[in-house]
Amino acid sequence: MLNLKEKVAVVTGASRGCGRGIALALGAAGATVYVTGRSVREQTSNRPTETIDETAEMVAKRGGIGIAVPCDHAVDAEVEELFDRVKQEQGRLDILVNNAWGGNELAIESKPFWEISLEHWRNMFVVGVRSHFTASYFAVPLMLPHRRGLIINTSFWDRDKYIGHMFYDLAKNTMNRMAFGMAKDLSTYNIAAIALSPGFMRTERVIARFNARALNWQEIDELSRSESTEYIGRAVVALAADPNILEKSGSILTVGKLAREYGFTDIDGRQPPAFTID
Repeated sequence: MLNLKEKVAVVTGASRGCGRGIALALGAAGATVYVTGRSVREQTSNRPTETIDETAEMVAKRGGIGIAVPCDHAVDAEVEELFDRVKQEQGRLDILVNNAWGGNELAIESKPFWEISLEHWRNMFVVGVRSHFTASYFAVPLMLPHRRGLIINTSFWDRDKYIGHMFYDLAKNTMNRMAFGMAKDLSTYNIAAIALSPGFMRTERVIARFNARALNWQEIDELSRSESTEYIGRAVVALAADPNILEKSGSILTVGKLAREYGFTDIDGRQPPAFTID
């Protein structure tokens, strides 16, 4: 197991899904993980039951230090307060994983762009793209004095394939380009910025959609190519532990290819390949 015991990380949008999987993997490597999001234990009515409090506790059980911080990443003042707290409590930041994303609040259907509700723009660009940018904006000053750091934008990429949803395609490719631009600006400061693309993950929503308990997903054909949310977490840990990470800065990387490069597997011992659109 790679050791990140001295590392401080922030994972945004970590109450559930991909963010939770990343937080847990970082915790298992011994990192101090600030878990952010809007879902807190005292306010679960009309929201999914998973919370940042629960994720932080799970991080601690894995061997790390989990710190839950309520934060609406669409509100700049709350984001600034988050990183002020990290500065006061830790004095630095080593890893930022930008994962806050509002795109799943509406169904993502393959339709011509003029038939898609404009509400998708707010969800994907204000809650998604902009939250990646503002978190990075306030995080970088904590990394600069130490001249080291890693910023990861969770995204999606499959070469020139089009998923069939214009808003999603624009948002994810903007996140990819954002990592490229940040890498250019940060190149002289020993801080890497990367876009990381997972495959089809068995999030809580996916498991509920297919009525698939975590133990019987293998019996469902549609989930045969799926991966756990901790697979991308293990990719994040491998990247954070790589002493030559700057060589990858500005790149769009896929979890499946990184698994083969670094030698890690998913939680079931499999090594799902990089996701592709048929």
